[in-house]
Amino acid sequence: MAVNIPGLIAVIVFYILILATGIWASRKAKKEEKKCTGNKSEVAMVGGRNMNLWVGIFTVTATWVGGGYIMGTAELVYDPSKGLLWVHGLVAFAFNLFFGGFFFAKPMRDNNYVTMIDPFQLRYGNAWTVMLCIPAILSEVFWSACTLAALGGTMNVILGIAPYQSILISASVAILYTLMGGLYSVAYTDVIQLFLIVVSLWLCVPFLMLNPASTDIVNTAVNNVYQAPWLGKIDLTDLWRWLDDFFLLALSGVCYQCFYQRLLAASSSAQAQKMCYAAGVLCFFLGFPSVLIGAVAASTDWNQTSYGLPSPYEKGEAGIIMPIALQHLCPVYISIAGIGAIAAAVMSSMDSALLAAGSMFAFNIYKNMLRKRASDREVLWVIKISVIFFGVAAMGIAMITTSMYGLGIISGELLYSILFPQIVCILFVPMSNGYGASVGLVVGLTLRLLGGDSFLNFPPVIPYPGCTLVDGVYVQLFPFKTLTMLLSLFSIVSVSYLTSLLFKRGLLPEKWDIFYVSKNTDIILKDVKESDKETELSPINKEDDVGEIENQA
Repeated sequence: MAVNIPGLIAVIVFYILILATGIWASRKAKKEEKKCTGNKSEVAMVGGRNMNLWVGIFTVTATWVGGGYIMGTAELVYDPSKGLLWVHGLVAFAFNLFFGGFFFAKPMRDNNYVTMIDPFQLRYGNAWTVMLCIPAILSEVFWSACTLAALGGTMNVILGIAPYQSILISASVAILYTLMGGLYSVAYTDVIQLFLIVVSLWLCVPFLMLNPASTDIVNTAVNNVYQAPWLGKIDLTDLWRWLDDFFLLALSGVCYQCFYQRLLAASSSAQAQKMCYAAGVLCFFLGFPSVLIGAVAASTDWNQTSYGLPSPYEKGEAGIIMPIALQHLCPVYISIAGIGAIAAAVMSSMDSALLAAGSMFAFNIYKNMLRKRASDREVLWVIKISVIFFGVAAMGIAMITTSMYGLGIISGELLYSILFPQIVCILFVPMSNGYGASVGLVVGLTLRLLGGDSFLNFPPVIPYPGCTLVDGVYVQLFPFKTLTMLLSLFSIVSVSYLTSLLFKRGLLPEKWDIFYVSKNTDIILKDVKESDKETELSPINKEDDVGEIENQA
């Protein structure tokens, strides 16, 4: 396939625009550093905690409306075995933002944390924190890879360049402006990218729907014309699996550091909540163009297009149905606009995830554990090196994946089974302690691995009720992911209560108490904050581990 020169030029212009915005935002970040009386590294991670409300709304929305979201939605609507009813993202992501804003925004922002790992590090100590950082960082990297893979498939179809080339170039640009300005560069480029997503996708929709090869999508929604109706159906046997996937997407989002990075950059908890609510509404409506594109693709006689037969689904290309539809159902100049939308969506999510992963490593592991006396300048360099490292890792994963939606699910599963119960307990269950958290972590990870994974072709060790073999792959119809999450949550609460009782009543010797629950079993984070108002509980100012904090309390 020949390279689409006009399209390539348009993409280059887009990247120059984004890079220029990142450079401008980096200058703003330097000005904020000069005004900042505290730690300069916090400007890179939480933007000096004075982010504009509208910028905050747009950057939260752009982070959720990534390449995996817009391409995965179109993929599911088009897939004859799924359909619109299997598109969880529109409602689940919106619910996730409302849920996170209502329950999690206020306690996190009021305590002036820098990352979502901070409350764990303060209560449980440094050693345990490493175990929690691993799944959190991996999820951010997988999410970055998911969005990059979406862009690689798009540019290969429309521009005729190899996926690895577009992945390499796009990731390099996103990494570059993230290194230059931290959260400010990420946030302000998100504003430009969100605008391009909205304009470009809606520009493509009329051309797709008016193509003579496509049939009325209202008719094909419920009638079998070229394939099964794109509305889809949920059989009774699939209902529990559907609910399992829905709750996974609806709840796992509150475990992403890139989510909290925006909330912690707000000037107040009230503003953080407003950002979540507004972004939830926008996120829902921004999924509509992808639904329409998937519906048009399902309503197309591909034999009348330049694509020909067999159809994309029969060729195993449902995962890149959006770029295929743009390429073969739209004029060239319109398909180029579609590239801009996908590229913008990819970069708006990737930069956020990389900065989030880099912040957790530099702050919670390097600064608080490896080098407690590291200077701000040193921490900033570690963030930059981490962003590069995690960006390269995401590029490698993106080059070998086959499904953006599947990769996104894997990212969410790490958080849903392992981190969601943990963050609920650390914020809302004051008696939770390191013993319960450790057992909950082991329970969640073990049960999730034993349940297998159809995307990775990993057979289940525990065949839950309804486990069936479909096309050589075991599929769990039982909602075992949600069961795993609930058992992990129960383990944290029950073990925390039991160990607290045993140590407090002297039934176990105090020398065995490595998490110091016998010295202060009722300590909660807001009490620590009230006794340490000068540092506002920011772990960057804490040189002590949790044991030393509790000894002083």
